[in-house]
Amino acid sequence: MSNNRFLRYGTLALAIVLDALFFRPAGDLRHRYDDGDGFGYGGLAAAISAQELLNQDLLSQPGVAGTAVAFDLSGQPVVKVFLTHPGALALPASFDGHPVVSEVTGPFRALGDLQDPAPNRDESGTPARAAASDITNPKLSFPRPVPIGVSTGQVDVTAGTIAARVVSDSKVYALSNNHVFANRNQAEVGDNILQPGTVDGGANPTDAIGTLHDFEPIRFCQPFPVCPANRIDAAIAETTTGNLGNATPSNGYGTPRTETAAARIGMPVQKYGRTTGHTKGRITGINATMNIGFRDRTARFSGQIVISGAGFSGPGDSGSLIVGGVGPEERKPVGLLFAGSQTTTLANPIDLVLDRFDISIDGN
Repeated sequence: MSNNRFLRYGTLALAIVLDALFFRPAGDLRHRYDDGDGFGYGGLAAAISAQELLNQDLLSQPGVAGTAVAFDLSGQPVVKVFLTHPGALALPASFDGHPVVSEVTGPFRALGDLQDPAPNRDESGTPARAAASDITNPKLSFPRPVPIGVSTGQVDVTAGTIAARVVSDSKVYALSNNHVFANRNQAEVGDNILQPGTVDGGANPTDAIGTLHDFEPIRFCQPFPVCPANRIDAAIAETTTGNLGNATPSNGYGTPRTETAAARIGMPVQKYGRTTGHTKGRITGINATMNIGFRDRTARFSGQIVISGAGFSGPGDSGSLIVGGVGPEERKPVGLLFAGSQTTTLANPIDLVLDRFDISIDGN
């Protein structure tokens, strides 16, 4: 067999393996999303089918950050294309019978492991720590057990956010992102997890609240010939109830519920995070497929939740738990925040995360 034919067959075999491993069907979307009152699932599913067909041509185009399914002002489903800058790409007005709209968001990046920020220290140069009477700044070091929604990170990570206290049988864990607890696949199981993160004055081993227990590896676009699709950016650290509480600081939303809620377009949501604290927004897109920057590498995520709202998140908020905002869904976990742009936030569906580690939210 010639070298060229060997290379061709080898490439084909690799493509087949990649397809089997990474491009599995998303499954019945009714188990993951709720299209809300007044609109049938069938129409939303048809828009998702059109979106996924369009993805094949769009996601590799310069200036395209990703796509999602959303509702227009009249309440009809549309395929939304997120652009990194105005005029990045000429788009069709419709595709496969569904309107196509664009939104300029800028590029999307992981919102943890800040690059070269100034350490959070007091006037004497020592780490800034929360006083017992003032424990509402999520960047500070907290008395143990620490609340959720505050600064954290693996020893080589600057800072992200603790999402929640989670449990499995008799074990207690802290939940956050891979890039916060596992340093973008580079950490080792057993590494210390600090509160606060190193940029906020955390020191190893003094400020350790647990150790890395497990993480879902992030599959980056390189060196694969076709960018593989990730579903979650998540990790858990083994801890104790003596080191980690299950509620936010007093200026947050409190204790999340154990029961989760499916993402629904239009759903009001809230979160508490290391950088922007307690903020509120609204889910504006589902089934998002987005290209996410992790420092000098890119990874693609599919099946994600899109949240809009001025100032909803910022760098350092990665790992925040996103919960329902009002009514019966209030404080029910919906997503795990992991990335964003200047205008928009992205989250993994929380049920995917919990199922991956066989855990549940330790809430009420």
